[in-house]
Amino acid sequence: MKKHFINTPAPSKAQLARLAIPVRALHAGHRAKVLDHFLKLNDDDRRMRFGTQTPDEVLKRYVEGINFNKDTVLGIFDAQLNIIGIAHLAYLPAVKHHSSAAELGVSVLPEGRAQGLGAALLGRAAIHSRNTQIDTLFVHCLANNRAMMHLAKKSGMRVEYAYGDADAYLKLPPANPGTIVVEAANEQWADFDYALKANLKHSNDAWSWFLGRPAVFTTKLFAIN
Repeated sequence: MKKHFINTPAPSKAQLARLAIPVRALHAGHRAKVLDHFLKLNDDDRRMRFGTQTPDEVLKRYVEGINFNKDTVLGIFDAQLNIIGIAHLAYLPAVKHHSSAAELGVSVLPEGRAQGLGAALLGRAAIHSRNTQIDTLFVHCLANNRAMMHLAKKSGMRVEYAYGDADAYLKLPPANPGTIVVEAANEQWADFDYALKANLKHSNDAWSWFLGRPAVFTTKLFAIN
């Protein structure tokens, strides 16, 4: 029997680099952890993320309103299984004769910054967008949000400024076998990473109970500190 092989494009170096940081797709069961992430942001971080002052009650309503079946929410977990970085990919309403688009919001807690987490979240969101036939990724934020503007420009986004706000657009090429492989690999790696951290946390908790004091066992390879 003759065998047929599919010539799958190899992932680029940038895609492989992003695989080093496991980004996991979240579901409704993570809603409480998503809210906890946003509540840990200080007032300035909330203003940068949402474009305005955002009190706790507004954050609670925002998280309660996330439709995990419609939107895509991506997260990076630390060693304690807290969400240290999150990306919310909201699909914009389809408009006749216009390309399909999605809006992206990203936030990373202070202890996770300057480690490439924002770039990993944006990269994962871009790959997922391509694989779901989205060809325009849109980011809206304050013009003085230097971290987001740096990330947008570094990712090749076109940035436009108006009245203190900034709009960044990224035109995405169509999906190909390589993007499918990259997303599947990242999802498997993220599931493995989460399971490993869950087992490690369970062991830490058990030893802490047995010793009567905190016991921390970690590994730099899989835990984000």
